[in-house]
Amino acid sequence: MTQTVKIALAQMNLMVGDVEGNAERIIQAACQARDRHEAQLVLFPELALTGYPPEDLLMRGSLLDRVVQALDEVAAQVRGIDVLLGAPLRDRGGLCNAAVWLRDGQVLARYDKQVLPNYSVFDEKRYFRPGDEACVVEVGGLPMGVTVCEDIWQPEPAQRARQAGARLILNINASPFHRDKHQERLEVLRTRVAETGLPIAYLNLVGGQDELVFDGHSMAVDAEGSLRLCAPPWQEGVYLLEVQHDAGNIRFSSGIVAPPQPPEASLYDALVLGVRDYVNKNGFKGAVLGLSGGIDSALTLCIAVDALGPDAVEAIMMPYHYTAGMSREDAAAQAKLLGVRFREIPIAPMVEAFMGGLSEAFAGLAADTTEENIQARCRGTILMAFSNKTGRMLLTTGNKSEMAVGYATLYGDMAGGFAPLKDLAKLWVYRLARYRNQRGPAIPERVIERPPSAELAPDQCDEDSLPPYEILDAILERFVERDESFSRIVDAGYDEAVVRRVIGLVLRNEYKRRQAPPGVRVTPRAFGKDRRYPITSGYGRLLR
Repeated sequence: MTQTVKIALAQMNLMVGDVEGNAERIIQAACQARDRHEAQLVLFPELALTGYPPEDLLMRGSLLDRVVQALDEVAAQVRGIDVLLGAPLRDRGGLCNAAVWLRDGQVLARYDKQVLPNYSVFDEKRYFRPGDEACVVEVGGLPMGVTVCEDIWQPEPAQRARQAGARLILNINASPFHRDKHQERLEVLRTRVAETGLPIAYLNLVGGQDELVFDGHSMAVDAEGSLRLCAPPWQEGVYLLEVQHDAGNIRFSSGIVAPPQPPEASLYDALVLGVRDYVNKNGFKGAVLGLSGGIDSALTLCIAVDALGPDAVEAIMMPYHYTAGMSREDAAAQAKLLGVRFREIPIAPMVEAFMGGLSEAFAGLAADTTEENIQARCRGTILMAFSNKTGRMLLTTGNKSEMAVGYATLYGDMAGGFAPLKDLAKLWVYRLARYRNQRGPAIPERVIERPPSAELAPDQCDEDSLPPYEILDAILERFVERDESFSRIVDAGYDEAVVRRVIGLVLRNEYKRRQAPPGVRVTPRAFGKDRRYPITSGYGRLLR
């Protein structure tokens, strides 16, 4: 006889450290899954009660005590539907990244994550001990095996669940986004299905947490490897998976299958969500940024407006002698186009005051980047003053290409609280600018077409100081994201002197990146937790 089991996938945006608030939202979503969708089981993300990643909050016993109390509250409040959720739980062996199965007020089962990732942005071996036992629970006559996130990326946990009698694998996640990550996950699920013959229901977190952003994209893959459910990315929601099973096979009723996003759309949406959650979760009243008339600040303004709304965003143009007329015109035009408050504050009086105060000390010394940096630092001071006065987060506008080679001014254009483009290479900035204009006019075309310039000196152009971005970005991707060696990059056809210079700049400017604000991670290797290089090092001597 064929039976049907309804499983709800609660794709949620949770708050790290807000254990009681997360528990309340879990209770509400579980009741919604029971009452609106008539589900028998609802899945919640990995470490749902603490949010992910809680990092060293896990070392505070008081937080872990609150988790136990919150788990008891969820169990007491939710009846008539099974709940599978993630929580850090202590036992005699230490702390575990656990998945807890609740049924009618009781803890029915517990599974401890077996594969603890300790690479890239992950540091789970710092906190948890691994589990080694399968967990299989029956709902509606269907035995289901529990796994947590990284477990599904390795064959052993799913195989153990199958050997323990599971006919369906459940996988709860906090899997962060990077470019093309959704397709990677889908291929991993299909590999596990091919190995075990078991279908998989995959539930993922959504939302921004500091530099990480989680895209959701919860899904279900049947025993043939077909995608039968795919939740919309970047959105919270409770999505229903209906499973029919009998003695011989398991079938998924077709649910919502969100269409795949073009890469530009997924990257842009990631940046918008990252900014929205960073600003809102940290209690800021909106955002302020310097709008220079250039491509980076233009894209940053679009992201801020789409994340927070035009009323919450303020743009400030700060012209100096070297600011082109078109820069002032284009900045004002974009601000009007997007409906944000716009100010123009000339910095000449401030720069001249600094230079006057330094004139005696600098007498007889030729002008150099010092004078350029004073301009940038005057702008940084103005922007921070507006941030302090208004309670709005200052967004910096630098991109990954600039941060890689140090083409930025400490305490100047690097001043701020969050850097939306920090992990976005310059060529991607152009791609996303054009993409954003396809969604509706947002950036004057002249901003996209004109050669980029910092406008800190007469007739300045980025390519006066840097290789063309087509070359620079390609070298940076190989060295920073793929960890390719100097010789391998040269062997790929790049000029030896250019490669030597670019790698030298990357290595020498680690000290700047350590002082840069956090920003949204959208590549597999971002500056920050992903890439931890020493500031003081003799490694670069090999390039001399």
